[in-house]
Amino acid sequence: MAETQHISSNGAANGDANSEYAASEKILPKRLQRFDSLHMEAGKIPGGSTHAAKVGWATTLHLAFQSIGVVYGDMGTSPLYVFSSTFTNGINNTDDLLGVTSLIIYTVILLPLIKYCFIVLRANDNGDGGTFALYSLISRYARISLIPNQQAEDAMVSRYKLESPTNRIKRAQWIKNKMENSPKFKVMLFLVTVLATSMVIGDGVLTPCISVLSAVGGITQKATTLTQGQIACIAIAILIVLFLVQRFGTDKVGYTFAPIILIWFILIAGIGVYNLIKHDTSVLKAFNPKYIVDYFSRNGKQGWISLGGVILCITGTEAMFADLGHFNIRAVQIGFSVVLFPSVLLAYIGQAAYLRNYPEDVANTFYKSIPGPLYWPTFVVAVAAAIIASQAMISGAFAIIAQSQVLGCFPRVRVTHTSTKYEGQVYIPEINYALMILCVAVTAIFQTTEKIGNAYGIAVVFVMFITTLLLTLVMVMIWKTSLLWIALFPLIFGGAELVYLSSAFYKFTQGGYLPLVFAAILMFIMATWHYVHVHRYNYELQNKVSSNYVAELASRRNLARLPGIGFLYSELVQGIPPILPHLVEKVPSIHSVLVIISIKYLPISKIETSERFLFRYVEPTDYRVFRCVVRYGYNDKVEDPREFEVLLIEHLKRCIYEESFYSQGGDDVTEESGEAIEASVGVQEGRLSKSSSDRITTSPPNGSIDEVQIIQREMEDGVVHMLGETNVVAEPNADFFKKIIVDYAYNFMRKNFRQPEKITCIPHNRLLRVGMTYEI
Repeated sequence: MAETQHISSNGAANGDANSEYAASEKILPKRLQRFDSLHMEAGKIPGGSTHAAKVGWATTLHLAFQSIGVVYGDMGTSPLYVFSSTFTNGINNTDDLLGVTSLIIYTVILLPLIKYCFIVLRANDNGDGGTFALYSLISRYARISLIPNQQAEDAMVSRYKLESPTNRIKRAQWIKNKMENSPKFKVMLFLVTVLATSMVIGDGVLTPCISVLSAVGGITQKATTLTQGQIACIAIAILIVLFLVQRFGTDKVGYTFAPIILIWFILIAGIGVYNLIKHDTSVLKAFNPKYIVDYFSRNGKQGWISLGGVILCITGTEAMFADLGHFNIRAVQIGFSVVLFPSVLLAYIGQAAYLRNYPEDVANTFYKSIPGPLYWPTFVVAVAAAIIASQAMISGAFAIIAQSQVLGCFPRVRVTHTSTKYEGQVYIPEINYALMILCVAVTAIFQTTEKIGNAYGIAVVFVMFITTLLLTLVMVMIWKTSLLWIALFPLIFGGAELVYLSSAFYKFTQGGYLPLVFAAILMFIMATWHYVHVHRYNYELQNKVSSNYVAELASRRNLARLPGIGFLYSELVQGIPPILPHLVEKVPSIHSVLVIISIKYLPISKIETSERFLFRYVEPTDYRVFRCVVRYGYNDKVEDPREFEVLLIEHLKRCIYEESFYSQGGDDVTEESGEAIEASVGVQEGRLSKSSSDRITTSPPNGSIDEVQIIQREMEDGVVHMLGETNVVAEPNADFFKKIIVDYAYNFMRKNFRQPEKITCIPHNRLLRVGMTYEI
């Protein structure tokens, strides 16, 4: 290790740029032990707030109402195109409607209701869902990350804790050890996760296309002269407007329209009941699964092929899990069970009843079955619902890209947080316009929902199947479920998904290739970026500087100390990075206070500000060089530079005080000493209240006061941010494939995506770039 064993500790911070160290705001345990690590600093803060905190029924119902507008738009608009996508060649036997309706009913019950509502939602990562949340959950339990930056202190973060419902430890430990010792399994698990996230991003292209095109297509009922090309142009215009308003944020676009989605559900349920009563109540026999068997017996291969259309009834199911972080489990369950489930089932049953009498209308079932006076209101609401359904998947794609970037799996893009009220809602300009161009291209090329539906089915089922695989791992290792349930879960749900997936792949050449092309491109980008990211980290790890280096600097008489504070950024969390001696060699000087900062993202969604900063002195202590690990969750918003500087310096001052008390008092620090630290900080800042001064039991160490005064004076002289401008190239003896990946693919992405200073918004006049070449 390049650092000495001096340990420092930071207290709670209120997040304000001008935070005060009032003693009443700090929480210290009664006795703090001095450890040979950063453990004390990491474990000092008791558990922070968690997603599992109980909320009242009023709040839950309010969240359930909001979830209708954000989560269920996609699945709720599926009645626009399911029957037309299933019976692409028309209806030859009206009894087939009973079989397909039965398939729809039991597919909705099996996958969204049972699997997602009551099982998958439990596998959340402190309230956040989605494929990356499952991967992060597994990463916390087993060391499967390809980047070797795990530290023991990470497990002390309050949200890091894992709960195991049972005590089947031995089997789980065996699986964990196998995973940790298998590089191939780590790579495979990473690639499966990236594949699933790529498919979800692909949904962000296909959902707007099929939803808006289906909704707008209904206008032909009144405007019979419109051609399919003209309808596609109207859909394209709506899509362009939809993407142009994304910069205003999800909460403004999505939450505002929850009432519209609710009206949509009421309309489709009411129309379903109307059609059921008017046309054919005998379709209620579809609740008997016998008709599924009859359907396949009668149609054979054609029945299997039609499953590619049936699966579209559950498009958007993954959104229940992916958008969980904005709500809570019970709210999502209520929204699905009370509103969406009965509404869509009534809509499908009503359409089946209508088609029993008018099978020739299957190509435009939804609009044909609407009672005349309700046509225009339903058309307007359908278009609005399609737009909102598209919004959910677009914002989901933004969130996934943001998570991928912080975990080192995607090139740098500018992530803008669009809501101070709802965490995790982001907007990415580059991705937004890329999705817009792709949506316009797909709509213009295909023009009808049939081929887009073929593509959509593959994307939907692929993601669901990967969720089944990852959740099975969670059941084995973390939940420690019984072997019977572990076997039944992938057998029942995974088996059903594989049957649907095989049917969707049958139409590979008829549009089904589209999501795989999107996924292949995204996987190449993400895998290439992560591959080089891992090798860059390993290069720094292998070339880290000796622990005696700073002591050698201190002995050099000709090394100038520049006024101010220097922040030197490096990904390395262990030791001193090779960029420091390179900097000193090129510019023979060093700032009066130097903080080597490693920004690190943990496999959890959020980290409290009070647990964010970990400090350590680098010997000699009077040379004022510090190591700092700044930890974020993958959904955390990074502070602006000024706020970040103030937070870091305030925590640094506190660390200096506490280190002085530890040095003065030996290995233990009592609660009274902790209060004295608070009082000392209050004295230094000139804001100590009388009640605080009454509690001082130990005189503040003079050395620490002098050090803090120096830190404060240097901060007034200014902070300079030093970023490594690393040029990564393949080693001379590397194979041809590696040279293509590193020298061409990676460097092309690095040059054409945003640069680090544009991501962190560091002011140009306080930025110093340090160039260096890494051969990997």
